[in-house]
Amino acid sequence: MSSDPATQQVQMQRVTLPQTVVEKTDVVAREEPLEIRVEGRSVAVVMRTPGHDEELAAGFLVTEGVVRSAREILEISQCPSTENQHGNVVDVLLAGGAVVDWQNLTRHVFSASSCGICGKTSIESVFQNFPPVPALECPLRVDAELLAGLPEALRAAQEAFTLTGGLHASAVFDARGRMLVIREDVGRHNALDKVIGWALREGHLPLHQHLLLVSGRVSFEIMQKALAAGLPLVAAVSAPSSLAVEFAQQSGQTLVGFLRGREMNLYAHPWRVSSGLAGAHS
Repeated sequence: MSSDPATQQVQMQRVTLPQTVVEKTDVVAREEPLEIRVEGRSVAVVMRTPGHDEELAAGFLVTEGVVRSAREILEISQCPSTENQHGNVVDVLLAGGAVVDWQNLTRHVFSASSCGICGKTSIESVFQNFPPVPALECPLRVDAELLAGLPEALRAAQEAFTLTGGLHASAVFDARGRMLVIREDVGRHNALDKVIGWALREGHLPLHQHLLLVSGRVSFEIMQKALAAGLPLVAAVSAPSSLAVEFAQQSGQTLVGFLRGREMNLYAHPWRVSSGLAGAHS
């Protein structure tokens, strides 16, 4: 068994047509449930890759609108498990005075891409907790040439993906292209929660002068979580959903999709991406 909590060795058969079968050992991404508790009360169970579980819990609470600063969390403890050496339960103890709306603290983990919520009503409800990005407070501008080089930096830092080919990644960069943090997980939303949880615990929220790069597609929930962290620019190597584009247009976030090679699509608020190319940004 691999000593890396993010991976696991398994036995498999490699078939090469027309008639070759070879017994081999493969490395796959580890997937296990994590129960997140607040004040001893279970609020969510997520399927995640073990590692950085405290960050995952902290980021989850940020994106659910429960906490906004590290001062609101007194302690995050991981409960040991007799069945798994990594432990599959974390409990968050909030600082005095924190108020939790237990009814609204839910997570639809196994639903579709937009987590069962869609449309303008949902976007408006999100803005009740996370206001749109203020342009004056988030004057971030990124050169298109710099953006074009970030996917290679992301790929080079994906250690677990290199071994397994089965993990999503989220990374935060500054305006100069310096990577502050990268996290990998079998769930793209978990990878982002881990990044946001790291930023919370390191005192970096809101991330008004930074950008997010994700290894896959961008859904409504990815944009929502990025807004919770104050990220003014979200870039992805793959496609955005229609609701992600609509959300970005209303939230004031710049949305970049299909960031591959020297090409990219700017779906919302392109003024943050500067270049010498012909054409006007509106």
